Amino acid sequence: MAKAPTVEDVARAAGVSRQTVSNVLNSPGIVRGPTRERVQRAIAELGYRPHAAARQLRTRRSSTIGVRLDPYAGGVSGVVLDRFVHALTERASERGMRVLLYAARTPAEEIDRMGDLVDGGEIDAIVLTGTSHEDTRTTWLQARDVPFVSFGRPWRADDVDVPAHSWADVDGAAGTRAATRHLLEHAGPRIAFLGWPEGSGTGDDRARGWHEAMSHAGASGPRWHTEESVGLARALVGAALAADPALDAIVCVSDALAIGAHLAATALGRPELPVVGFDNTPAAEALGISSVEQLPEQVAAGVLDLLMGPTGSVVLRRDPEEEGAYVLVEPRLVVR
Repeated sequence: MAKAPTVEDVARAAGVSRQTVSNVLNSPGIVRGPTRERVQRAIAELGYRPHAAARQLRTRRSSTIGVRLDPYAGGVSGVVLDRFVHALTERASERGMRVLLYAARTPAEEIDRMGDLVDGGEIDAIVLTGTSHEDTRTTWLQARDVPFVSFGRPWRADDVDVPAHSWADVDGAAGTRAATRHLLEHAGPRIAFLGWPEGSGTGDDRARGWHEAMSHAGASGPRWHTEESVGLARALVGAALAADPALDAIVCVSDALAIGAHLAATALGRPELPVVGFDNTPAAEALGISSVEQLPEQVAAGVLDLLMGPTGSVVLRRDPEEEGAYVLVEPRLVVR
């Protein structure tokens, strides 16, 4: 078995001292740019990975990022967050960081759990998921001056020019806009949108993409609302299609609702009715339903860039008004 590269090996390859390598790993801001890049290049070429326990003793940092593990709720679309957490863990490891998963059922419970982990020195930073309007968790983290990035926007009036905090997200409107344009071209002008009840930041953003594409084309179609449930979607779409059989296609806010819509259309003798979901889950693929792929791996990479910089190995405190304080990933439409 080959011996793992050491700090001394990196220093030799980069033509610098051991202390310079240590500075690049722990305080990169004090090292001149060309020297820092040379050391980082040597680290990448040799595959050097700092020993986390030793670095914790040296820097009084845990080299650990905390992220909540969502409670298991069944359903269809949880696979997206699973992929995100998996990708975050892999990419953090490549940067010499670890990911600690913790459980919490409510925002208040999560704040208590984060407080325990921060006060105990077990984590250096947090990655939030499931953001919402007036999120109490972000207020708590900002008051405690804990570095964090969210998977999901703050959902304020202007999350781009004046972000409330650093965030990475999928451009849901771009995804549904692409889906609607595709259906307008290949199915017809009467396209419905099946979404969640209004007030959900993510759901309203995806509805906006459908609305913009329809308005631009001078087309119209109904907008339906239901909770995240295959059964509820099937019942709603079944009744709507029976009353309006001239509908050409349906864009859905999630794969769960798309599956319900597809089952309803099939039961009414219209299995060929085009339905597009969102999340591109294995269930949608198995049923041959087109869907929007979120690319959570790109979101995970963006989260780490915001926390640590594109090449850094130390969690940073980011100014939310600083250029590059957010990452918006454009999803892709998968047509089946």
